[in-house]
Amino acid sequence: MPMYSEKVMDHFMNPRNVGEIKDADGIGEVGNPVCGDMMTFYIKVKDNRLEDVKFQTFGCGAAVAVSSITSEMAKGKTLEEAVKITPSLVAQELEGLPKNKYHCSNLGAQALQKAIGDYAQKKGIKIEGLEEKGEEHEEGEEG
Repeated sequence: MPMYSEKVMDHFMNPRNVGEIKDADGIGEVGNPVCGDMMTFYIKVKDNRLEDVKFQTFGCGAAVAVSSITSEMAKGKTLEEAVKITPSLVAQELEGLPKNKYHCSNLGAQALQKAIGDYAQKKGIKIEGLEEKGEEHEEGEEG
């Protein structure tokens, strides 16, 4: 049985920023068919900053905690700052995840990147650091 940090348990039991932004500026969806986790991130951008970030997650407790902490980490950041949120940073912010749940941190960061990419595509803009993130894959994604 995996042992979770108090921070993971807090974000699982009391997730922040759950919901949908009806008129979202960007939407990013990811899923892992191996474990069944699905995440959708919604972003609202104002003056190049993530004014609001919400998510909907179907998955295990770690997936919910990852979505919650990722949304908190991203909210208020510039688009350039937000694309620097990596799976490693998410896991670190949660004070660690069991190895077999690390793939969940990949999904949170990927869903956020996709939402920012969706926004950039709609606006016809380039965001420094975004292109490289889309090609990045972490090892050990099975779960």
